[in-house]
Amino acid sequence: MNETVLGGFLSHGVDLLYQDDPLLAGLLDREFQRQSEVLTLVAASSVMDPTVLACTATVAGNVTAEGYPGARFHAGCAVIDEIESLAIERAKAAFGATYANVQPHSATTANEIVMFSLLRPGDTLLGLELSSGGHLTHGAPVSVSGRAFHAVGYGLTPQGAIDYEEVRALALEHRPKLIICGTTAFPRTIDFVRFRAIADEVGAWLLADITHVAGLVAAGEHPSSIDHAHVTTTCTHKQLYGPRGGLILLGRDRDLPVPVSAGGGGPERTLAEAMQKGVFPLFQGAPVLNVIAAKARALDRVMSAEFRSLARRIVEDAQALAAEFVAAGYRVVSGGTDNHLVILDALTSAGVTGVVAEKALEACHIVVNKNRIPGDAKSAVVTSGVRIGTNSVALRGMGPEQMAECAALVRRVLAAVRPLTDRDFELDEAVRASVIARVKELCRAFPVPRYPKRKTEAPSAAPEAVPVGQG
Repeated sequence: MNETVLGGFLSHGVDLLYQDDPLLAGLLDREFQRQSEVLTLVAASSVMDPTVLACTATVAGNVTAEGYPGARFHAGCAVIDEIESLAIERAKAAFGATYANVQPHSATTANEIVMFSLLRPGDTLLGLELSSGGHLTHGAPVSVSGRAFHAVGYGLTPQGAIDYEEVRALALEHRPKLIICGTTAFPRTIDFVRFRAIADEVGAWLLADITHVAGLVAAGEHPSSIDHAHVTTTCTHKQLYGPRGGLILLGRDRDLPVPVSAGGGGPERTLAEAMQKGVFPLFQGAPVLNVIAAKARALDRVMSAEFRSLARRIVEDAQALAAEFVAAGYRVVSGGTDNHLVILDALTSAGVTGVVAEKALEACHIVVNKNRIPGDAKSAVVTSGVRIGTNSVALRGMGPEQMAECAALVRRVLAAVRPLTDRDFELDEAVRASVIARVKELCRAFPVPRYPKRKTEAPSAAPEAVPVGQG
């Protein structure tokens, strides 16, 4: 490959890092090693392509550029304007949107921007309860969304589906100004059409937070919210395999008028104008332009045929995992999955809490996260369940066959746990060593694509696979 200015700069920066700060460079090396050797089944992250990572380390981050392309408050933004415009066009194309704002620093920020642009403090919002799979920004009491607004929560049916009848009943009772449809731990398809009908019936705005299914939406593996919700938000690092950041997207409602009283007053404006002003200057100052460049790169990959195949594999892997756990007698929330998520009762009948399961699995190089389940009596820092996701293993090329073994490994670890308290446990060391060895072998067989191979000692004889029916 011919040397380029960009490539030379990135290589030079890495060389200087090792020279000037070997301690930090060593820590980053260790983190690369950790990611290479663990089975990442955590749902809240994915893996950036090297080209996306490269964008985050570019000189675009040196530019201060408050405002938008063509209307900055600083000079020197001609090239930066082109980068942000490219990201905007790619976001619109990837999701079929008529408007995109690529400046939000996160999906959390994006959600707060929407709320404070459309509501006044004290207004009522209706969102999915945290214990039923909602997000902090959907009205949780510990979040600004639950403190600045009167938040009402809806839940799930006994079968683990969103209770749309309850949503409608609560909407009719409380007359919210905003309804949020979106989840962080819900494994089934969201009916955006039904949510919009309820919102229209009570005169509410509808916000769809598709953070956890954005890649599936873009690839056609999950229904799109773009023309059903008034506003759609997402992060860019979970299922879009991009940098940490957020997007605000609009569809057919971009020109709807926003009442004068919304968002703290001011002249009436369109929904698109309200989102523009909500990001800057209401909530944010200068955007992070190197991250926006990385968003543009990730969104280009999202529109490829390769990504559509990846999205299909994400769903197939999750469904295979869920089926394995159900067959083994585990309680799986809603009995299965339609997306990348499997919400699993950790083993409360045996005294294994979510946090114990999380720690025990991490000790065996399997990464999940503790998670509350419907009707959970445990606190959010203990929980009764775990949340499993397939974004990262699907990217590695693992399919349903490997998911059978992954489920067997998880079961084997949980069966070897002896809980001492809600947070402390003992783990059979022989099981731990055996599982770690097999996880490393799986990771060597399915390396992260397009990443450099890490130099390691020659592997010893591969341990035997864990029989699927054991553990």
